[in-house]
Amino acid sequence: MNLELMVSSFPLLLEGAVVTLELFALTMVLATLLAIPLAIARVQPAWWLRWPVEAFCQVFRGTPMLVQLFVVYYGLAQLDAVRESWAWQYLRTPYWCAVVAFTLNTAAYTTHVLRGAIEAVPRGEVEAGRAFGFSTRALYQNIILPRAVLLALPSYGNEVIKTIKRTSLASAITISDLTGVANTLVSRTFSPYEVFLTAAGIYLVFAYAANYVLRALEFRLSRHMHAVH
Repeated sequence: MNLELMVSSFPLLLEGAVVTLELFALTMVLATLLAIPLAIARVQPAWWLRWPVEAFCQVFRGTPMLVQLFVVYYGLAQLDAVRESWAWQYLRTPYWCAVVAFTLNTAAYTTHVLRGAIEAVPRGEVEAGRAFGFSTRALYQNIILPRAVLLALPSYGNEVIKTIKRTSLASAITISDLTGVANTLVSRTFSPYEVFLTAAGIYLVFAYAANYVLRALEFRLSRHMHAVH
């Protein structure tokens, strides 16, 4: 094992890691903002609200992430409506195509997680809110969503870890993220073992940090359950 190569490649890999973190952060923020209204629509009795959301989730959960990335990157450019719209200034670049693809995919999984959490909120708590005269909006703001967030955190945490690893696919469309930089270094040094082992270590640190933050958040939100009576 060439330790000197691992040490010398580390600064360059960190530059790629910054891009990875940017992709990850944008994806999680946008996907979560999209998933919340989709999850609420998914649990509504009206079929015209539920079915489109279910179709969206089935498509993005049932097809490979890499295929979705290629469809967005290569496919949207074929549409005149996209090329003539304001979005083209963003979608003409690999970076924003990756953000769109990752966001839609992650939103589909997060919607599924939140839908299950919303349905798991005890009916008694919801009925108590209605008894106090809460509107549907007030019920979601004050009872259903706060409770659902706590219930969803373990599964949501798994999705966060998956998204960190999923960003490695961005290198397939020429983005110099952590994996993209690692591929470049391997083509120069012909030492895949040392380079990819170093990159894997950085991904592991990211995953561990995300897991730690989520566990701390879960403990904080449920601290009333840990109180000593």
